[in-house]
Amino acid sequence: MKLKALPFLLALFLTAQTSVFAQNDAKNWYFVSKKDGSRPQLPALSSELGTGIGKDEKVLYLTFDAGYENGNVEKTVDILKEKEVPACFFVLSHTVRAFPDLIAKMRSFGFSVANHTSTHKNIAHLTKEEIAKEIHGLEAEYEKATGEKMAPYFRPPEGAYSDAALKTVKELGYFTVFWSVAYADWDNAKQPSPDDALRTLEKLVHPGAVILLHPTSETNVKILAEFIDRMKKAGYRFAGLEEL
Repeated sequence: MKLKALPFLLALFLTAQTSVFAQNDAKNWYFVSKKDGSRPQLPALSSELGTGIGKDEKVLYLTFDAGYENGNVEKTVDILKEKEVPACFFVLSHTVRAFPDLIAKMRSFGFSVANHTSTHKNIAHLTKEEIAKEIHGLEAEYEKATGEKMAPYFRPPEGAYSDAALKTVKELGYFTVFWSVAYADWDNAKQPSPDDALRTLEKLVHPGAVILLHPTSETNVKILAEFIDRMKKAGYRFAGLEEL
């Protein structure tokens, strides 16, 4: 009886070790912005696993974390189309299931739609199998809705990660994209004024900036066109994540 129990106990031990290893390696994508137009010092990250910044030249990468739609996401898509700039939307399963027409519109306008997990879980505390379930679950929803594969980019929910988790993400075929510019735009009940938001973003922008915005933000909808115009006037161009 004892010998028969050994395989089960070994499997239980290995599962526990996988989970504990991921938790002990848990990190957050935290850095201090320079606010003077220079590139910030980002957390150390293997270039094989991902990045949070682009080329050291006057190029910007627009990315949007879209977990749901409140009317502002579609407005954001329309503004980007009008301004003819590339962008990538990181979505959840809910976004795809509840708003398939919006996802189709993103794709018809040439924007990338990428993986933000199925249910917005902290991947640093998941096993390899659980991470795969989160990523594949969204893939399946997206392929069912669009008939195509997702763009091969991944953004960890809340910027939480571990080296082990990112290695798993890479094994699943994704390149992780963090960010080097973001501001407090996510709380719909506490939106900054358009003037304050523009001033903040202009201070944070730097060569090669990967910009994280939330398209549900009312303020972002109000300032996006102006922000794009100002950046172009300042000599910046906008590029897709494939340049990363």
